[in-house]
Amino acid sequence: MILIALGANLPSPLGPPRVTLEAALDRLGELSIQTVKRSGWYRTSPVPPSGQPDFVNGVAAVETDLGPKDLLKTLHDVETELGRTRRERWEARVIDLDLLAYHDELILERLQKSGQSIQIPHPRLYERRFVLAPLAEIAPDWAHPTLGKSAAELLMGLESAERVEIIDY
Repeated sequence: MILIALGANLPSPLGPPRVTLEAALDRLGELSIQTVKRSGWYRTSPVPPSGQPDFVNGVAAVETDLGPKDLLKTLHDVETELGRTRRERWEARVIDLDLLAYHDELILERLQKSGQSIQIPHPRLYERRFVLAPLAEIAPDWAHPTLGKSAAELLMGLESAERVEIIDY
């Protein structure tokens, strides 16, 4: 199973966050990244806590012939197309697309061209309620390849006080 997290807390040229996230899924479909299943949209508090606006988050299971590095590059390209400019970590953003898992693969590699790294599964997936709630909605039995716990178990085990509430499908 290939899993992608989607999030946004600023309007883009297309409109409010939810519109941008829907546009991202549409654009990925045009690039041969087909959504198989998608969670509802969740209103979530920023992590780490800050004065930023709330986020809209969701998770999608996708199918593609792209390998993990090419998929990550495509996700970043779509972010740029939709108006994201990366300046600093944890900043408010018009779109954020994260590759959470690529089947059961374990990857930790520095990408030479961009200087960024790819780590699969996503290194903080298991500690983020805003990821685990939508993930457990669409794939409660998905098992973290190193922790051996399902998405539902990881969600139930969280002690964080993040606010996460479903807003729409």
